[in-house]
Amino acid sequence: MTSLFQILMLILDVVWFIMIAHIVMSWLINFQVLNLRQPLVMQIWDGLNRLLEPIYGPIRSVLPSMGGLDLAPLVALIAIYALRIILMNNAAAFY
Repeated sequence: MTSLFQILMLILDVVWFIMIAHIVMSWLINFQVLNLRQPLVMQIWDGLNRLLEPIYGPIRSVLPSMGGLDLAPLVALIAIYALRIILMNNAAAFY
C-alpha cells in the first residue's frame, strides 16, 4: 500500500509541475517573450493546453465569467494542493 501512496503523490507532483509550466508559459506569451508563431513554442503550448483542458474545462464551467481573467488554473492548483494535504494526513491508512 505504500507504493500506492507514493504513486498518487508522484501523479500529483507531475500534474503540479505541468500546471506551473503552463502558467509560466502563458505569462511569457502574454508579455511577448515567447512567440506562438515559432513551431516549437506552438507545439509545447498546444500540448500543454490539450493535457490541461480536461482539468480546466469543468472548473471554467462552474466559475463565473471574470472577463479576461481565468481563475481555473488557480482553483486547480489549490485543489491539487488540498489533495496532497489530504493524502499526507491520511498516509497512515496506506501502511
